[in-house]
Amino acid sequence: MDINDLRSIITVAGLLCFLAIVGWAYGKGSRKGFDEAAKLPFAEDDDDGAAENASHRR
Repeated sequence: MDINDLRSIITVAGLLCFLAIVGWAYGKGSRKGFDEAAKLPFAEDDDDGAAENASHRR
């Protein structure tokens, strides 16, 4: 086994990891979570200082 065999194995492993991430991202189960996360910047807060008040409570 020489360095080129090791490089080939690492390349194949990287490709498999990439395909696994793509499969997870485009899977049916992930859509709901991604849709909720996409709407977060547009969510209205009831109180403008809610984030400041929440961080100081302990």
